[in-house]
Amino acid sequence: MTLPTSRIALVLGTRPELVKLTDLIRLLGPKAHLIHTGQHYDDELSGRFLTELGLPEPTYLTGIGGKPRAVQISAALAQLDELFTVEPPLAVVVQGDTNAALAGALAANARGIPLLHVEAGLRSHDRNMPEEHNRVLIDRIADVLCAATEDNRASLLAEGVADARIEVTGNTVVEAVHNQLPGADGRAALLRTHGLTADAYVLATVHRPENTDSPEALRAILTELAALATADRPVVLPLHPRTRARVEAAGLTDLLAPLTVSAPLGYSEFLALARHAALLVSDSGGIQEECTVLGRPLVVVRRSTERPEAMADFADLVGPGPEIGAAARRRLAEGTAGLERLAALPSPFGDGLASDRIAGLLARIAAPELATAA
Repeated sequence: MTLPTSRIALVLGTRPELVKLTDLIRLLGPKAHLIHTGQHYDDELSGRFLTELGLPEPTYLTGIGGKPRAVQISAALAQLDELFTVEPPLAVVVQGDTNAALAGALAANARGIPLLHVEAGLRSHDRNMPEEHNRVLIDRIADVLCAATEDNRASLLAEGVADARIEVTGNTVVEAVHNQLPGADGRAALLRTHGLTADAYVLATVHRPENTDSPEALRAILTELAALATADRPVVLPLHPRTRARVEAAGLTDLLAPLTVSAPLGYSEFLALARHAALLVSDSGGIQEECTVLGRPLVVVRRSTERPEAMADFADLVGPGPEIGAAARRRLAEGTAGLERLAALPSPFGDGLASDRIAGLLARIAAPELATAA
């Protein structure tokens, strides 16, 4: 189905959103108008991701990065309203639960523009998470809610969302991993570059405020990671600039010594290392999904998770402290048999066709006259 000449606005502000919307943006082609709020923008990370993923140059908003949550949302909303007045899009797409996504949703709603929410229905039931408030609010006003799983759909129905507004599409992370994971030769070359042996290292990331803004939590996590590192099993820690600053401010730099610390990795490079890690340890939401596609075990260091589907087989949820080491050692003790078991399991997040389904839904809501005539 062909979309009319006006464009679809995709509002985002963080690196995970770039990754998860890449295939949809490519499917939309020149009809896609990428709007980056700058919630997380720097040349080293977001700029690199845009280039690596081959995405078109976005329209950038200003004065948002590094500001408090309320300022980010209000500043983005004001600028988006101005943009949507000058060039009303056929529809607005937001992904996930960021401040950028909420601002995009509110701007679309204020102007009566059809709104599609990718990754709708995730729930942690943890009101301490700003993301939980964002995702609930977006789901209340979205016209089309693209639930990744049947569990997500059930959560929406339980909250009184009309069934007609919900579509189970799968999660776009599945095709993102399939399309961005380097081939076997490329992965082998990256392992050599990093001096790593397949299935003989741990790959970790730490970035969430609940872990980095608390010196006690950060100390506990780094202490447990350091205890996992051995001469035969290094612990690789690509260090986010914000996390590095928190480590230094808390006087914890010495705890990095036993770890193999690197600069942040591009998405494809990270996937390559994750694909061959004996274990992943992270507080990332996206890695909870990616590990199920890569078939690798994960220890999730968080108070709560909005992705329980990963917990059944692939991941363990623990708090910052000795639980990290205990869960990690249990997973590592499973050895090759454990890795082979996970590799044989399908991802609970879909079949890799989510972006195609979402593009079809956009054609319906952005051009209802075409859908009626079809």
